[in-house]
Amino acid sequence: MTTVNTTCPYCGVGCGVVVTRHDDGQVSVSGDVDHPSNFGRLCSKGAALGQTIGLTGRLLHPEVNGKASDWGHAIKMVAQGFLDIINSDGPEAVAFYVSGQLLTEDYYVANKLMKGYIGSANIDTNSRLCMSSAVAAQKRAFGSDTVPCCYEDLERAKLIVLTGSNTAWCHPVLFQRIVQAKKENPDLFVVVIDPRRTATCDIADMHLALMSGTDAVLFNGLLAYLDEVGEVNSLFVNGFTEGVAEAITVARETAPDTVYVAEQCGLSQLDVASFFRLFARTERVVSVFSQGINQSTSGTDKINAIINCHLLTGRIGRPGMGPFSFTGQPNAMGGREVGGLANQLAAHMAIENAQHRAIVQTFWQSPCIVNKPGLNAVDLFDAVSEGRIKALWIMGTNPVVSMPNADKVRQALQHCELVVVSDCMRYTDTTALANVLFPALTWGEKDGTVTNSERRLSRQRLFLPTPGEARPDWRIVCDVAKAMGYHQGFNYSSAHDIFSEHAALSGYNNHSAKNATEKAAENVIRDFDISALSSLSEQQYAVLQPIQWPVSIKKNAAACSGTSRMFSNGRFFTDSGKAQFIPIKPKRPKNSPDSHFPLVLNTGRIRDQWHTMTRTGKAARLGDHSPEPYLAIHPNDARHYQVVNGGLARVQSVWGEVTVRVQITDQQQLGNVFIPMHWNTQFASNARVGTLVNPEVDPLSGQPEFKHTPVRVHPYHCQWQGFILSRRDLSVGRSDYWVRVVGEQFYRYEIAGQVHPEDWAVWARKLLCQSAENVNWVEFFDAASRYRGVRFIANRIESCIFISTKDELPSRQWLANLFQKDIVSDAERATVISGKPPREENDMGRIVCACFGVGENRIAEAIEKHGLDSVEAIGQSLQAGTNCGSCLPELRALLSKPKLS
Repeated sequence: MTTVNTTCPYCGVGCGVVVTRHDDGQVSVSGDVDHPSNFGRLCSKGAALGQTIGLTGRLLHPEVNGKASDWGHAIKMVAQGFLDIINSDGPEAVAFYVSGQLLTEDYYVANKLMKGYIGSANIDTNSRLCMSSAVAAQKRAFGSDTVPCCYEDLERAKLIVLTGSNTAWCHPVLFQRIVQAKKENPDLFVVVIDPRRTATCDIADMHLALMSGTDAVLFNGLLAYLDEVGEVNSLFVNGFTEGVAEAITVARETAPDTVYVAEQCGLSQLDVASFFRLFARTERVVSVFSQGINQSTSGTDKINAIINCHLLTGRIGRPGMGPFSFTGQPNAMGGREVGGLANQLAAHMAIENAQHRAIVQTFWQSPCIVNKPGLNAVDLFDAVSEGRIKALWIMGTNPVVSMPNADKVRQALQHCELVVVSDCMRYTDTTALANVLFPALTWGEKDGTVTNSERRLSRQRLFLPTPGEARPDWRIVCDVAKAMGYHQGFNYSSAHDIFSEHAALSGYNNHSAKNATEKAAENVIRDFDISALSSLSEQQYAVLQPIQWPVSIKKNAAACSGTSRMFSNGRFFTDSGKAQFIPIKPKRPKNSPDSHFPLVLNTGRIRDQWHTMTRTGKAARLGDHSPEPYLAIHPNDARHYQVVNGGLARVQSVWGEVTVRVQITDQQQLGNVFIPMHWNTQFASNARVGTLVNPEVDPLSGQPEFKHTPVRVHPYHCQWQGFILSRRDLSVGRSDYWVRVVGEQFYRYEIAGQVHPEDWAVWARKLLCQSAENVNWVEFFDAASRYRGVRFIANRIESCIFISTKDELPSRQWLANLFQKDIVSDAERATVISGKPPREENDMGRIVCACFGVGENRIAEAIEKHGLDSVEAIGQSLQAGTNCGSCLPELRALLSKPKLS
């Protein structure tokens, strides 16, 4: 048995994970109680990591043009392809599109190859889609891409403002830290600012359901109010900031009073006034913002509007206060550190700065260095579409699903001269379009570092053997670089070698004095400096504990200390050393609803899935809570557009369309709809929400508008609906609509069609009965409305199919449980065709708690039978809600339902 401490590969919280690999090859996962990000907590996704490490669907060998290849041939083809295109069309005709799920060491060598050797800045990252507005805003205000806060500030705050962040589902462990802080400190007040009523509102003392896109008006109004009532920290503003007068003038012009703000934001004047007073009177305020703010054509301005309020009150750089960006991906921060965005150099240096260019080129001893920013993600794929970029290397991401206007991205790759994809999975929407596939290692198989939302570096450590011929991303990049003739700059033997160079660069010419004394070393010119870690030995790197940058130099490198929060000395990284107020003129989204596309689409994550499901889609316990892509829509809008709860709807925008299940809920604002971002063509027939999304970007950050796309909704009329449970992975392409869900020892398919098969029995048997050996087939057919079939092999249920024309479909959960039994009892056989359990058995219902697999019916029964009256009592009885806590809002909703008696 082997136990390894590593870091979760999902969101930017950066939770510590303890992995135990048992002698039989099984892997168990638990939270690391000593890791300062999570102290042992894990969300449902992190707790299910052990279910995602199997080799099913993995890319294990290089492929060239769809055929197996060896590494030598594949590397040579890519290297020569890049060189030929560079020689004929210049370095700008080559591009990399990388990922916030790469390790920092992978990111570093990719950026070095492109910007210092190929000579182009056309390397951008999917992190452009989630946090580039935060980067741009922080650089404008602070002179650097610096997150000033740490997670401890959440516990030390008196007011937490969560704006554009469904923290309960997107950063569950941080949400639980806030929940615990609220329990321990009843004075802690939580405000949620979000057009939707999300699970995060479960702990909100105030929910401001403002109109989509009006955040800057709200915070400009707050700035003007703070000045009006005298809540200005004059000592801080006069001594450590610049530009306050103009910022306040513009705020007064654009948000003069609470009446105007309330009208523009669609809020009550009382709520706006209450929020303003609360913010003004509370010293320790943390303002958390995430994708709801970032993903906007004016996201940078919105964030600066928030930062302005903290600068005016001096609420920054001290415990329990500050503007705090919750990062989306596990290593978005690490990617920023090494220059993974097209407008950055490594170590937080700027391409436009000649001194920075000279520093980087001298340190790298590279043949060239870029002198202008490259193309951001949306522009990069436009350039591919237009033929200006002829070779593209995509690493660890799935842009044919995740990019806005995703159909255009797919078409661009179809016509690109050379598409190279490094991935751990063989079948994704993007790998299907590759000329060359490189098999990459994934979580548990590779070694390196990541940086979380509070600037904390943590180690990801390997605990699994290398599968097939897969290689770490850094080695693949280095092999291609050397094949292109760049041997000197890429002759690394380990991730430790790369980390040491990365750390050394961060401190290179980064002190105001030439003598590297301890005092001078603390007076850094650039914010990102981990040079104290550059001398770590391989053993010290192997055991490196989580640490926040910047890292101060100590005599013993192993005893280096990190920095909890930034700007405590009032010194910023602007030319003047002072923070900058930014005057903000609120902007409306460029594309507004009209008579053709009257609704506003918002996209985002759901509780138990991650990105495009290439990992979480493999975990059976994560598919039950939200098994299908859905459209969340207000009841009045549903009536107007004639869609019904549980039915199907076609959602269309100027850019594309999807077909999804309808979920009617009053948690949506009138005129607004929501669709999750996760589904791809491996898991659904037509649910890539990126095909709908507005490709307009913030002109300052290049971040796309994922939260405000005009759409229209129509009912999708089908003649029949049904589901299949099967031990075998099937092809259900005969259905017009289908969704695939991985279960425990089975696959589940939700299906629907617009045309009846001529013979249901023939259709079903052709689909399910590939072999008639030792098969017992039981059927029921009601010509008016239903077809049902169950296939047994020996004493086990092998598959079943249920079809209805009248929405009369049984619960899936009890039938799913039968697939975990080696012997199906006679009583179960007798009732299985009905889809109802025998009297002595219960159907647990739809899964509510994914961590412990607790269903809705079981919870309701326990509440009724045992008189449970709190979520704590439910937890004690059933364990539900005692791990990540993401299901607590649903547990409270079940408690509030009327009792049966």
